[in-house]
Amino acid sequence: MGELGNWPVNLEIPVAWGDMDSFGHVNNTLYLRWCESARIDYFMRTGVLEEMGSSKIGPILAHAAIDYRVPVEFPDTIDISSTVTKLGNTSFTMEYRMCSQAKDGLIVALGKSIMVMVDYSSGKPVPIADFIREKVMALEGQITTA
Repeated sequence: MGELGNWPVNLEIPVAWGDMDSFGHVNNTLYLRWCESARIDYFMRTGVLEEMGSSKIGPILAHAAIDYRVPVEFPDTIDISSTVTKLGNTSFTMEYRMCSQAKDGLIVALGKSIMVMVDYSSGKPVPIADFIREKVMALEGQITTA
């Protein structure tokens, strides 16, 4: 098996005037929201949200971190890419790369989160379902599906 981390999910998110704070740049909390949007898109592509709807088993955010590199200002559009870099038994690590279109693709921030699959009925961690694991591997280009 090859390495994970191929950035298969990409979104464009326009920066709104109201995203800026009194310091004249996008408020730090927006970066977490951008990561959330990329994460949900990734979940939709890999069946995580479908599993959550049918079995009440789904991910919960256990850790989130952002490394801010360059301030973002209006007007701009952020290209955010997401990837899974590690698949454990009950948890997985996602990473996010945020680039500014106004700054010719410059990386403005990097993010990382750890997600734990949880049975929402019991509140306990559960193993990542095989079909989700396979869809993640396929999306990351590590296996081919029929």
